[in-house]
Amino acid sequence: MPLIDKVTRFINDYYIDPILHDSGYNIVNTITWAILLGICIFGVVKLLKKLDIEIDDRFTLSVIPFVLAGSSLRVIEDTGILTAPASYLFITPNIYFVVFAITVFFLVLSKWMVKLKGNGDYRKNFAGFGIAWFLVNLSVLFYLEDLVLPWVPVFVIGAASVIVLLIKLIFDRIGLDLLKSKINIAILWAHLMDASSTIAGIDFLGYYEKHVVPSYLIDLTGTAFVMYPLKLSIFIPVLYILDNHFDEDEESQTLKTFLKLVIIVLGLSPACRNTIRMAFGV
Repeated sequence: MPLIDKVTRFINDYYIDPILHDSGYNIVNTITWAILLGICIFGVVKLLKKLDIEIDDRFTLSVIPFVLAGSSLRVIEDTGILTAPASYLFITPNIYFVVFAITVFFLVLSKWMVKLKGNGDYRKNFAGFGIAWFLVNLSVLFYLEDLVLPWVPVFVIGAASVIVLLIKLIFDRIGLDLLKSKINIAILWAHLMDASSTIAGIDFLGYYEKHVVPSYLIDLTGTAFVMYPLKLSIFIPVLYILDNHFDEDEESQTLKTFLKLVIIVLGLSPACRNTIRMAFGV
């Protein structure tokens, strides 16, 4: 087989087909998207600095509605209402770029509105746009589908909240201040919601896991409950490293805050998408 044919087949098998057929992830595209994410992180930090955006906890909170909006937009695609090729834009990883572009547009618009008015907080306008977008998406979903499993969001939010509370109580008792920060609590909560949504989908409703490592561990143990120790074993050390090795200067502080925002997005986005999708029986 000529080299060009081998390269073409490789790209089709590992990158194009998983998007066209929404078949999930493989080891090759997983590593590729991880590298691309790392590159994009530094690019986005530069962009936010150019836009004179202060990357702090308040900005992080203002981004959350756009995560909910993006997740609910993904569920709209899951309903099958969109057809190819338009539907390809709303499948991972493409949808991340779409949501990012829309988010940056509303961020710039929010800054412009405050500048035009002469006062105000652009973050409130920005969060407002995200909330409005999320509510529009929910309205579309309620129009397209019925809410058939309302217990799912109750389980996902409740289970994650209980575990985070227990861990915080343990950490407070032993004098570990890792969860004194609200952002750290939000990170752990988001990823435990992701774990809870995986458990609800796989163990209770017969869905399947698309990601490489979780899929392997679930197959190995026979249950999605393995996601709880997996998430905790990853993100507790990550938070410890971020809080203890990124305090040297202002630039390190900014990078640490943005990394935490990225980690929240990576947990909350699939958690919300999975939860909303299951609640509507999609």
